[in-house]
Amino acid sequence: MAAAAVRRLLRGASSTSVSNTSRFLSSTTSPPPHGSPNTNSPVAFDWSDDDADGSSHLPPSTEKKDELPPPYYDPFSKKPAIAEPSDPTNLQEVFHKMRKEGLTDYAIKMFDGLSKDGLTHEALALFAVIKDRGSMPDVVAHTAVLEAYASAGPAHWRDAVRTYDRMLASGVMPNAYTLAVLVRGLAASDRCAEAGKYLVEMLDRGMRPNVATYLAAFEAYLRMEKVEEGKALLETMKGKGFRPDEEAVRGGTVKRGQVFDGLMKLLFGK
Repeated sequence: MAAAAVRRLLRGASSTSVSNTSRFLSSTTSPPPHGSPNTNSPVAFDWSDDDADGSSHLPPSTEKKDELPPPYYDPFSKKPAIAEPSDPTNLQEVFHKMRKEGLTDYAIKMFDGLSKDGLTHEALALFAVIKDRGSMPDVVAHTAVLEAYASAGPAHWRDAVRTYDRMLASGVMPNAYTLAVLVRGLAASDRCAEAGKYLVEMLDRGMRPNVATYLAAFEAYLRMEKVEEGKALLETMKGKGFRPDEEAVRGGTVKRGQVFDGLMKLLFGK
């Protein structure tokens, strides 16, 4: 039923104008004050590239219209929704492409992630905004930049957190995909305490982290040899109703040996 609803939503809507894309993809070289009321440019990022005039706006005549995915797009496929950047550490190129090509790919990734986590209603609501209103949801723009920083490696974990903070200060609420991206990015940078903090925030917001997200965080605790802190996080999460799924954990990691044994012991006492 959900897949049929997605196809009906996307059929016949191969393209749409998303007039506010460039609104998010323009900025100054310095960020606005935290909590700035300027919600037209709620996040400030370094979009610097090789533009001769230094302008951060695309000329109206060359601005590319965002397109919805074609009717044959299958959000329930196990394949990646879109190709990842060839070099995610090259932020200048990532941001230049984002500004040039728009945010459609990032909307598709968010839609795909929400759908695969069983959050079909949220996923359909996301695309309904694009299809019916012709505008890109603010959460897509903020999450796109957050994801760029989170994927760029340990040197940019603070930028990912700042992006998230500015998102909240702008009055834009994150969804489960946003926080999952943040948690996994922090965990990959071995910022286990920060990853744990946002896992707890997910639960406080009524979201259930998927197995890939909480495994990433607990693996970071193991890598950093902070098992006791990991146990404390687990108890905090359990106090908020979280229970790790043993079958999902076994199926969600291909690691064996010390890491796998450590996860099983940490999460299930085995």
